[in-house]
Amino acid sequence: MGTSNRKKVTTVAEVSIELGDRHVHYTLRRSPRRRAIALLIDERGLRVAAPFAAPQQKIDDLLREHAAWVLRKVGDWQQKQQPPRQWIAGESIMHVGKALTLVVESGIETPQIAEDRLLVGPPSLTPKAFEARVRSWLRRQALALYTRRCAAFSAQLGLAAPVVRLSNARTRWGSCHASGRISMNWRLIQAPLTWIDYVAAHEVAHLRQMNHSRAFWLTVGALVPDYAERRAALRRDTQRYLLL
Repeated sequence: MGTSNRKKVTTVAEVSIELGDRHVHYTLRRSPRRRAIALLIDERGLRVAAPFAAPQQKIDDLLREHAAWVLRKVGDWQQKQQPPRQWIAGESIMHVGKALTLVVESGIETPQIAEDRLLVGPPSLTPKAFEARVRSWLRRQALALYTRRCAAFSAQLGLAAPVVRLSNARTRWGSCHASGRISMNWRLIQAPLTWIDYVAAHEVAHLRQMNHSRAFWLTVGALVPDYAERRAALRRDTQRYLLL
C-alpha cells in the first residue's frame, strides 16, 4: 500500500526562527486533530500547536506577526528560569508542593524526609553523585505516588489498576497508551498533590474514552469535580514548583 493511506500521528519537534535580532527556539507540536495554529508560552518555554498539514511558512508568518508579544513573553520566561544548581547542602527541592532543604548527613544510604529537610548522604558524595541520588529518589517517589493515585481513580471507575511508567517528556504531563499503560512525567512529583491527581484522573479517564469528547470530560469530572480549576492552576503556576 502507498504511504498516502497511513494514519497521521501527532509529532513533536524542536524548531527555531529569527525574530528581529533574536534567535528563538520553540517546540512545534503537529496534530491531525488540530484545526488552527496556537502559540503558548509557559514554564516549558515557547510552544506552537499546529494542524498536521499546516505549512511551515504559515507558522513562521504567525510568529513574525506576533513577534513583539513572543519576544516579551520569552524574555519574561527566561527571567523566571532557575539559576544552575550547585547540588550542595542548603539548596531546596520541591516534593509534592512542599520545599525541602537539602542536608548532608552521615549514615544515610537512601535520601529521607525529616520535617522540611531531605537528608542525603554520605558526606563524601560528589556534586554529580549528590544530584543523581536526589533525582533517583524523586523518581522513585513519583512512580510510587502515581501508581497509587491511578489505581485509586481506576477503582472508582470499576477498572483494574493500570501499569504506570515514568515519562521524561518536556511537552506533556501524561499520556495513556491504547494498551492501557499510563505514563506520567516524573517532574510532576514537585507539584501539589491536587495537580498530580488531576493529571492522574485525566489519564485514567482515557481508559474509558481514548479521546477528549464530552464523555471524556464528564468522566474526568466524576473523578475530580474541580478539574478545570486544577488544570488552570497547573498551567498558570507550574514555574513556582518545577525547580528540576
